[in-house]
Amino acid sequence: MIELQNEAAIDRVMQLMAIPGKSCEEAQVSAWIQDTLKKSGVPATAITSDTAHRRSPAGGEVGNLIVKLKGTVKAPRRLLMAHMDTVPLAVGCKPVRKGDSIRPASRSTALGGDDRSGCAVLLTAISEILRQKLPHPPLTLLFAVQEEIGLRGSRFITASKLGKPELCFNWDGRDPAGLIIAAVGATNLTIGIEGIASHAGVHPENGVNAAVVASLAIADLQKNGWHGLVQQGRNKGTSNVGVVEGGAATNVVMPELKVEAEARSHQPAFRKRIVKEFRKAFEAAVKSTTNAAGKRSKLTFEEDTRYEAFSISEKSDCVTVAKEAVAAAGLTPETCICDGGLDANWMSAHGFPTVTMGCGQHDIHTVDESLDIPEFLDACRIATMLASA
Repeated sequence: MIELQNEAAIDRVMQLMAIPGKSCEEAQVSAWIQDTLKKSGVPATAITSDTAHRRSPAGGEVGNLIVKLKGTVKAPRRLLMAHMDTVPLAVGCKPVRKGDSIRPASRSTALGGDDRSGCAVLLTAISEILRQKLPHPPLTLLFAVQEEIGLRGSRFITASKLGKPELCFNWDGRDPAGLIIAAVGATNLTIGIEGIASHAGVHPENGVNAAVVASLAIADLQKNGWHGLVQQGRNKGTSNVGVVEGGAATNVVMPELKVEAEARSHQPAFRKRIVKEFRKAFEAAVKSTTNAAGKRSKLTFEEDTRYEAFSISEKSDCVTVAKEAVAAAGLTPETCICDGGLDANWMSAHGFPTVTMGCGQHDIHTVDESLDIPEFLDACRIATMLASA
């Protein structure tokens, strides 16, 4: 088994978690990682960034950070990746070590182990390879931006900068022995209802209440099994109405309302069916709700597929190699699927099937978040073995 400088790895992750860097504000994190890479012996010419932030609708300070190293042995290029951004709750975190875990010092912040621990795994792997002069194939390290707001860094990546890797691995999650080889796809919906305003006390019959229209549609979706857990025969997915905004006064028939919702499924065609049922329900609600003059509200319905589902064969080289590395670290590899989105969704869409593994994260996005140190160090060992082949 490959030996690591454990305390150095722990110090890296604690320093990373202390750097503020929510989505779109990753510049400080990127600069720290670049400085650490250079101190580890990575030449400055091997480090570059793309312009994903310029293509992302969210903007942002910097693009994805990409490191390309020539191999010392002839073999297919391997890519190791993690994302640099955290959720806003992690900004201001002061990590403290307590026994075998790292936690935020304050009860008012998250830890940011998601995904600074993944970044530290990559840095530890490359540091150990260079320190120990381990033979390795051509390597690409990818530190992505804007994962937490819709996987935008990986979505808008300049794929030509990656060097055509054939085996790809992502660190983002809890269990270092768990290999995520499939994840769900998701479509976000923005639904607008333009009702008809009227005085709610004098002539309510002259108005069309946008809230009533939305309520009828949502109730229809719930009644017919298209909201929440959605199961139709062998088809399965989920949907959720997450945001409802509208109205400004109780004495006005609500003239406008916006609904934000989502549909998810591992089956792209069924996810589209769920979206179709949402549209159908809202269109029916609009038609069924009129004022005294027979006028109806107007509907706008926007779809945004945030990421497509993906699945990697258990027999693929990428999965086989990941299993071997996990077993070599003394753990029992187990493949699994994920009902959330991962950078691996977009990497697979770009033609780079990517296995995702954990690095000790627990209770992410909460003030109870912690990083399990033994699990984190296991992830570092696995990454070092995968990088050194």
